[in-house]
Amino acid sequence: MQSGRLFEILYVLLERGSATVGELAGRLEVSERTVRRDIDALSAAGIPVYAARGRGGGVRLLDDFVLSKSLLSAREQDEILYALQSLRATGLGSETAVLSRLSGLFGRNTADWIDVDFSSWGSGPGGKQSFALLRDAILSRRVLRFDYYGTNGTATRRTVEPAKLCFKGMGWYLQGFCRTRQDFRTFRLSRMENLRVLEETYTPHGEPPQIDSAQDDVPLERLTVRFAPPLAFRVYDEFDRARITREEDGSLLVECEWPVGEWGCGYLLSFGEGAEVIAPESARAYVARAAQNILKQYRK
Repeated sequence: MQSGRLFEILYVLLERGSATVGELAGRLEVSERTVRRDIDALSAAGIPVYAARGRGGGVRLLDDFVLSKSLLSAREQDEILYALQSLRATGLGSETAVLSRLSGLFGRNTADWIDVDFSSWGSGPGGKQSFALLRDAILSRRVLRFDYYGTNGTATRRTVEPAKLCFKGMGWYLQGFCRTRQDFRTFRLSRMENLRVLEETYTPHGEPPQIDSAQDDVPLERLTVRFAPPLAFRVYDEFDRARITREEDGSLLVECEWPVGEWGCGYLLSFGEGAEVIAPESARAYVARAAQNILKQYRK
């Protein structure tokens, strides 16, 4: 339809500043003659579009042209407002005023369709404050300093150039260049304390690796664990479905890569008697010793 082509031409010119007739024809999959007719139609509708000749020429809009709300369909207006609502849900500061102004400009009241709380259950206002600090540090490229508890429970002071916030496996993580380790590292937000945003800024070291390939200095081992049927709700929530095998008696057999040490052991013990490490034998013995120590403590 011609109206669709006219909008497409207008959006291309707004985004790129200019385009040749040939480029527009290739993008729209029509002839150059059709593009010229469409440009004439835009001009007749009051759009300040013109063709410049010579080197560096092409089809252009006047520099002070502003897109009128009438050039956006009702659906497009809603999509803009929904996108701003999504930004507001992340806690950005200026989008509320922009959302209010655009809603008034469009004359539309859209449903407030999304709400996001980045803090964990029971964490109180501290979780939201930390998230806001991290977000601002990433956007302003300012260095962070914090104490971080590794999987062995030991806290270390870290100085980090933050790059990205990631959500994975029901937890929030910060990816950044750790000056202590001189490499990219991934930090779980729940293990960070005494977070400070420094005045110092930094130049990014490039893109961080995929979060799957980033490790918190902790070796992994292949683990096989059998879970009792009543724990199915947790198993399916917390493990990849592709790694779960249901056995004839309803038990769930899980094979996964798992961190070695106290944190991994403690997590498995959180399942109580409903979880049994099958392999490797070293991990089975590690969890057994931890369980025996717990039993001794309660028998005192």
